[in-house]
Amino acid sequence: MAERVDLSANSNSSWQMRIHDEDKVDVEIPETAHQISSDSWFQVGFVLTTGVNSAYVLGYAGIIMVPLGWAAGVVGLLFAAAISLYANSLVAKLHEYGGKRHIRYRDLAGFIYGKKAYSTTWGLQYVNLFMINTGYIILAGQALKAVYVLYTDDHVMKLPYFIVIAGFVCTLFAIATPHLSALRIWLGVSTILSLIYIIVAIVLSLKDGLNAPPRDYSIPGTSISKIFTSIGACASLVFAYNTGMLPEIQATIRRPVVSNMMKALYFQFTIGLVPLFAVTFIGYWAYGNATTAYLLSSVTGPVWVKTMGNLAAFLQSVIALHIFASPMYEYLDTKFGIKGSPLAIGNLSFRLGVRGGYLTINTFVAALLPFLGDFMSLTGAISTFPLTFILANHMYLRAKNNKLTNFQKLWHWFNVCFFGFASLAAAVAALRLIAIDSKTYHVFADL
Repeated sequence: MAERVDLSANSNSSWQMRIHDEDKVDVEIPETAHQISSDSWFQVGFVLTTGVNSAYVLGYAGIIMVPLGWAAGVVGLLFAAAISLYANSLVAKLHEYGGKRHIRYRDLAGFIYGKKAYSTTWGLQYVNLFMINTGYIILAGQALKAVYVLYTDDHVMKLPYFIVIAGFVCTLFAIATPHLSALRIWLGVSTILSLIYIIVAIVLSLKDGLNAPPRDYSIPGTSISKIFTSIGACASLVFAYNTGMLPEIQATIRRPVVSNMMKALYFQFTIGLVPLFAVTFIGYWAYGNATTAYLLSSVTGPVWVKTMGNLAAFLQSVIALHIFASPMYEYLDTKFGIKGSPLAIGNLSFRLGVRGGYLTINTFVAALLPFLGDFMSLTGAISTFPLTFILANHMYLRAKNNKLTNFQKLWHWFNVCFFGFASLAAAVAALRLIAIDSKTYHVFADL
């Protein structure tokens, strides 16, 4: 039987620990304060699906379908899913490349390219995760505000106030949940919450759509604005499917790590995408180009049903944020040598100060610039495109160069060039969108 070693917070190992996999090949694992190889592929599949079907799905009808229309929107979502599965599979297959277990994205890039790539990848990844986390706090604040306006029209409480409340709740959850593997039962709770707001959105949208007059599905705006909003929507397409932290998630999976991760990815990109497609397409069908960036703001129906949907979206955003904040937590916990019981006073105090400080910055940025669509477009452009498509294809090309045919090499180079151009174009479009919104809305806007 193969020897298995779990490197956890209680480990007193040195910088690298050697274990043996099922094929008796030595694989080195870097030291980490978090758990390694402790989760089944099914649990990891739910982690991925939780990210895909987070409350962000309530925005795709307005942010993706409205700028693209039926034809380009449907084809784009399907195409983005296919290329995202392919790109993620490339990264997953490199997890034990060179006899080392690369439990962080930056570790893999640094091993293949060197120190500069390590630092660049680290920077790109944390920009990506910071903006995703900020977006989750905006989403949670929007959900709370949506509940508030259902019961009062005094407008005393503004969106920034609800964003602050959401940030505080996210901090409490971060303190109580020490690492990614500790989510466990929360993944089940997250799935139930996702089903609640997705079912509420679908049912109420269907009701509205069946009773509404013919909708306008034309793409709004001038010719120039249509071009830029379409490019921005393409950035949101890749944002919808990708985490930017696949090695960190794969680090938690049990051995054999590659085949189990592929099972988790297939789960994510099959069963996991059904709710996303349903709520996106039905939402757009019901309201056409009048669909808002937060679908539950468009629907009509019983107040208690809308309340339930919005509260579910708020709570699920709190859980989902923890997934995308976990690489930052892992880095800080490992750097400062956090070991022992997660309930120890010292460890609780550390999480309170450090994680609380990190989420305070997220919350401030979220309240300052609460433009959710802009966040999705810019995040997709400057970090999701490079991490998921450009870097994945080039790393695989570099690592497997001697084993690839000339056609395969040409294919990977084509992907690198194509997505490099797409990333640049999407960044320009997103910055233009932010500039326009900055003129339209003041800071700390009540959207």
